[in-house]
Amino acid sequence: MNFEGLTCSAAAAIDVPLPGTATRVGGWLCIEQPGAWGRDVIGDEVLGPEITPELAARTAAAHVRPTLIRRPGRNEFTGTRTVLIANSRPEGSWCERFQITDLKQLLDIDLHLLSGPPPGIGARVHDPVILVCAHGKRDQCCALLGRPIAADLATAYPERVWECSHTGGHRFAPAMVLLPTGLTYGRVDTESATAAVEAARRGAISLTGFRGRSGHKPIEQVAEIAVREQHPDALDALTVRLETDSTTTDPTVAGTAVVTHRDGRRWRVTARTVAFAPRQASCGAAPKPVTALIADPIQPLA
Repeated sequence: MNFEGLTCSAAAAIDVPLPGTATRVGGWLCIEQPGAWGRDVIGDEVLGPEITPELAARTAAAHVRPTLIRRPGRNEFTGTRTVLIANSRPEGSWCERFQITDLKQLLDIDLHLLSGPPPGIGARVHDPVILVCAHGKRDQCCALLGRPIAADLATAYPERVWECSHTGGHRFAPAMVLLPTGLTYGRVDTESATAAVEAARRGAISLTGFRGRSGHKPIEQVAEIAVREQHPDALDALTVRLETDSTTTDPTVAGTAVVTHRDGRRWRVTARTVAFAPRQASCGAAPKPVTALIADPIQPLA
């Protein structure tokens, strides 16, 4: 198939599946930055040379994803920035919000705390925070497709929607992440994005456009979605664990996970690596091999 002339999101939408494509993130540091962003999420041209190297080192050491956020539409900088910190691991996710007036205040935060319980640095956020990727300097698809979705959602949820920098997977734009759960979506429209938000508010998961939870590994993401497609249930009804003692010699098998329901039911799900026709992963890039994880039929366990 010829993908020449297509945007990366249009090329991926032809046959590349979404499950298992959520970027693995356990902790988030979201920093309000109105105006234009550079290509890099944290770059000297965005946050300045005084703070950038130290903040980059600290986020990397704590395994925290730095993310720039801004309100949809044109916003003037008031001198006060909103900061969101979140733990999106499947058990015990949380989000806190506070404000700063100097970027150097970010260096006062012990980012290692984001891997534990709520630290009480800011006010707890209970309703889902909606991040829609609109990072045009990273890939045009995010700006062209993400910004209209963010604007539409902001009408319904004015205090909870942020345009955000690169979340991983611009080829799945429009892309959306809900905090603190880390529920990651792709190819959303206003209707499916709204359905995802409303489901999260009820403690459920909408599967339309669902790529997986950021706190899970790709195989775990695929396994959870495969089980939920046959056994829909509440957000916290299932736990997923990667099975590490697999002895298969099948080269197409990427791994196996066991999904456990809180009522005791269990399923084993094997994920296989499937190749698709090469295409561009970013707009303007050269074609490259494409693979995805596909779940075998789920196997009930005694």
